[in-house]
Amino acid sequence: MSNYLLCCDWGTSFFRLRLINSSDYRLIEEVTSHQGIASIFNSWKATGERAGIAREQFFRDELTKQIAAIAHKSGSNLDQVPVAVSGMASSSIGMEEIPYASLPFAMDGSQASIRHFEARETFPHELILISGVKSQEDVMRGEETQLIGLSALLDSFGNRPKEAIFIFPGTHSKHMYVRDQILQNFETYMTGEVFNLMASASILKDSVDISAFNDFSEDNLKAFNLGLKEANDPLLNRLFTVRTNQLFGNLTKQQNAFFLSGLLIGSELKPLQEKEEWQLVLCSGTNLFPFYQQAIQDLNLSERTTVIPAELIDKAAIVGQVILFQNQNLKV
Repeated sequence: MSNYLLCCDWGTSFFRLRLINSSDYRLIEEVTSHQGIASIFNSWKATGERAGIAREQFFRDELTKQIAAIAHKSGSNLDQVPVAVSGMASSSIGMEEIPYASLPFAMDGSQASIRHFEARETFPHELILISGVKSQEDVMRGEETQLIGLSALLDSFGNRPKEAIFIFPGTHSKHMYVRDQILQNFETYMTGEVFNLMASASILKDSVDISAFNDFSEDNLKAFNLGLKEANDPLLNRLFTVRTNQLFGNLTKQQNAFFLSGLLIGSELKPLQEKEEWQLVLCSGTNLFPFYQQAIQDLNLSERTTVIPAELIDKAAIVGQVILFQNQNLKV
């Protein structure tokens, strides 16, 4: 078990724990749940804090349950197997708040902000808690670990770009500017969240139908492309046209959902047309990926875009955690 590592990605609303062989990044077993950081923190506030249980201990207890579950699935005794945790566990509502690392940030992980915990009798696992990265006006947690791993994988394949903007679609999309193996800057776009709010909690909710949002028919793609084109105009004005598209019978509600998506993704990606000196790396792995891939094509950005398949992005998080754990062990 000396080469085993428990890799934990603990997001705001999702938990994933993977047992891997760190020598070859092979996945042995995994467990997932919706016991994200937010729900565990709320449980601690409601019951744990009142009972005098320290927040860190409360999170360790939850982690212990998940380790027991993966041990049962794998048929192994995982005592003494170390744990690397990234994501929101290092936030103000996580296990312990760890300061962000700052830019510029090296892709070898040497500048990562990490808290190291020794194994205990009640928790027989060495543990590292990985924090995120901040700029003067932005923050991220988790994506930097993926980026470290992806950079190492691309390097091993011999196709790491010298300078590129890595695009991670999501609820809060990230554009990460990497030059000469240094993260120089990054930007967060609330594209996914704004779409969800507009489609479910605004006046526009009765003008769109997202029940068949995976239907990339010719008419739906035309509506998406129309949204991309209109992203040139002031966004707050163009958003209201989602309503008038439906009122005037210009688009069906399903087509209108694609129009709204094109409008928002276009607002995010169109500035990249002016950054001609940068290569683009589109990282798949979310249900938003097909929309971004279509936008890249429609905006004539395909020639300087490399698409990273979902399985490689999935592996990148593991590789990043292994690199950060090994770096930390060299320091302690």
